[in-house]
Amino acid sequence: MEMTDAITGLSALAHDGRLAIFRLLVKAGPDGMAAGDIARKLDTAANTMSAQLLVLSNAGLLTARRDGRSIIYAADFERMGALLLYLTEDCCGGKPEICAPLAAIAQTCCPPKKARRANA
Repeated sequence: MEMTDAITGLSALAHDGRLAIFRLLVKAGPDGMAAGDIARKLDTAANTMSAQLLVLSNAGLLTARRDGRSIIYAADFERMGALLLYLTEDCCGGKPEICAPLAAIAQTCCPPKKARRANA
């Protein structure tokens, strides 16, 4: 991941509403949620929700697909993993054991593509 991509992703998450949306979609998993359901769950106006989803999508943190009349949004777990990796890749001056707990969590929730395919 390039620094500019990391800045874009972190900037998108640096807002309480967008962070709440992203965390909700992470909890929802790969199936995601309809935009209207997200708005109701977070008690947010539809136009505000649309703007927030657009920012997160433009940052590459969400995927969207149409399901009938609904648009289903899901967290892009590969992009999330790349952002976490970028933040921790040079962890603690050569002492990776300091970041080991974070690495273990990241490996559990968003393993690299090859590991996911092997488990599928």
